Amino acid sequence: MTPLAAAATTGFLTSFALILAIGAQNAFVLKQGIMRSHVFWVCLTCAVSDALLIAAGVAGFGLIITQFPSLPRFMSLGGAAFLIIYGLTRFVAAFKGSEQPAVSKTPAALGPTILICLALTWLNPHVYLDTLGLVGAVSTQFADQSQKVAFGIGAVTASFVFFFALGYGARFLAPIMQTARTWQTLDVLVGLLMWYLAYGLLTA
Repeated sequence: MTPLAAAATTGFLTSFALILAIGAQNAFVLKQGIMRSHVFWVCLTCAVSDALLIAAGVAGFGLIITQFPSLPRFMSLGGAAFLIIYGLTRFVAAFKGSEQPAVSKTPAALGPTILICLALTWLNPHVYLDTLGLVGAVSTQFADQSQKVAFGIGAVTASFVFFFALGYGARFLAPIMQTARTWQTLDVLVGLLMWYLAYGLLTA
């Protein structure tokens, strides 16, 4: 394996491992995929956002965290507040039973959907810690500029592969998401996940 290929592979595996765990952003992508609602734009928004953060991390933006050690705490508080509010909306939806089977549900407008997607991405401190911190840290092992670029390309590629696979692969769950009760269960699980993540941010 050539040095450039090795760097790209390292970037791909590092990025993929970090975003593999289901989190607030991934749960949203999964739900949109099940509903087949604005899947392409949601996946693209997540992937492009990750690409920008990864590029900043590889370029050394992670140094800002070391210069402003209180920044992660402020990020955690803001992210936790959003997760608590978003989780509450899912509990309310589950209580009302307002979600309909995927085949008949009228999709939400694209604008509000993308805004929620952006909020789940950019208000999540873990995204910054993973992309700016961890990915940026791993990239420092490549002193050669071309290898560092290859690492970044590999990391960005992993993000695109993951989100589009998650979004479009979720549609295979649609056949079992045909009752309002199933959607209520999903909303409760998503709400619990949001609050669990918020708790983790507040107690970290």
